[in-house]
Amino acid sequence: MTDKWTRAGALRAMAAGGAVLGGGAVASRVLAPGATAAAPSRTRDAEILAFFLRMEQVQEGLYREAERAGVLDGPLREYVRVVAPQETEHVAFLAARAGSDGGPRPRSDFGDAVRTTEAFRSAAIELEELTLSGYIGQGANLTREAVGDVARIVSVEARQVAWLRDLAGEDPAPRAADAPREPDEILDELRQRRYIL
Repeated sequence: MTDKWTRAGALRAMAAGGAVLGGGAVASRVLAPGATAAAPSRTRDAEILAFFLRMEQVQEGLYREAERAGVLDGPLREYVRVVAPQETEHVAFLAARAGSDGGPRPRSDFGDAVRTTEAFRSAAIELEELTLSGYIGQGANLTREAVGDVARIVSVEARQVAWLRDLAGEDPAPRAADAPREPDEILDELRQRRYIL
């Protein structure tokens, strides 16, 4: 058995509830005040699911804004037609599970990201990859029940970015394993891009 994980292998392990995806515990300053890098619990689930919800809301916002801008055509317009409703389902799913910890929907300014087809495609690839890195980084910090729920979203997100990469003429699966990123790093990047205001 090799020590390298494929995306499919990681997702299978995650769905089984025994995955250790990416890297360790979340930084306590990202979670609710007073949270620690403790064992998975329903309280931690709600905090992590609220983080996932925020990422999915940004994705949904980007796709809806691209539809409104009317600059997409051909295969990329078809991609958004298929994926935007999926992101809406992800938002509803996570909002229901995060409950009151979900917080308000973020405001976004997608600006140049929706001005041209090329700009949108590049922004969407980066956002999908960023979202996956968040799921990978936090998957192991969820309870077994929450891991099973979230695995169903992660598998779709992986297919979405592979589809986008293919449309861009890029390798759909450029790495044998994706690196995790911590929530504070991801949220900072979303703020820098003005995807979260």
